[in-house]
Amino acid sequence: MKKSEFYYDLPQELIAQHPLKKRDSSRLLVLNKYNGVIEHKKFSDIINLFNKGDCLVLNETKVIPARLLGHVEDSTGKIEFLLLKRISDTDWEVLTRPGKKALPGKHFVFGDGILKATVLDIVDFGNRIVRFEFSGVFEEILDKAGLVPLPPYITEKLDDNSRYQTVYAKSSGSSAAPTAGLHFTEDLLNELREKGIEIVKVTLHVGIGTFRPVKTDNIEDHVMHSEYYEISKQAADTINKAKIEGRKIIACGTTSLRVLEGASDDNGILYEKQGQTDIFIYPGYKFKVVDRLITNFHLPESTLIMLVCALAGKDNVLKAYKEAINKRYRFFSFGDAMFINE
Repeated sequence: MKKSEFYYDLPQELIAQHPLKKRDSSRLLVLNKYNGVIEHKKFSDIINLFNKGDCLVLNETKVIPARLLGHVEDSTGKIEFLLLKRISDTDWEVLTRPGKKALPGKHFVFGDGILKATVLDIVDFGNRIVRFEFSGVFEEILDKAGLVPLPPYITEKLDDNSRYQTVYAKSSGSSAAPTAGLHFTEDLLNELREKGIEIVKVTLHVGIGTFRPVKTDNIEDHVMHSEYYEISKQAADTINKAKIEGRKIIACGTTSLRVLEGASDDNGILYEKQGQTDIFIYPGYKFKVVDRLITNFHLPESTLIMLVCALAGKDNVLKAYKEAINKRYRFFSFGDAMFINE
């Protein structure tokens, strides 16, 4: 299957640079995955698309201030780190810019000296393993020295960093937000609970690899990045019970979907589990757990649009994207939403 099959032409002005004032006031394109029928609604209308007993799965990861701006120790040469994956209390895998300065043995300083780092090794994709030196609690140091990273296609400053967090964010560790969840408000979640919707939380720490382009012409040759996830016994039991009783499982975001499909066995049964997942979902994949999906609009030729096409059909999805463009929907992280229904 060719990467070019997942291309679409997006006008630059449709890339949302700022979130809307009210989270659930975004537009919502509803796509029936079986017949391709499209409807246009507001996100707050999504409550009418749920039935009592449906199970909504949210990713409760929290974005950390993972962007560090500093300099070479004993020099004015500038360096930028982006924290990707925690290895131990002191060691992280990071993306560095410029990479030529970040050679093994090099030392760097951040936050007026409250955080220092030494490069230990160079690993896959040119990433570095670094060891940090600090006094106190790393998370508290990071809050002072780090910045919230935004996707590369957002070029304007974010006035309120909380708008790049979901209202239910809890487990710190992501370099990017699970953006489908940005549309939910506490009031809307409470309305869903009152309607009898079961809300389940899982965790997948979103890495910067989510923005890494597919460079191979044949998508089957693409090497998928891995991300840390957790699913509790309570969450697994709740979802399994819903599946057995024939109730629908709705994943909020591609990250939640990847947890559920990656952590299930061949029969679609989930267990308490944690670890790394590098599941790559593209057309031809047979879904074992997820029935429906809430998602944003994704970059052309990305692994995320491939995942959505696997669930709803490539022709259906590309037709929906074309209509969204014609109707001037807002795209990507701060943009509007889609609901893959049935």
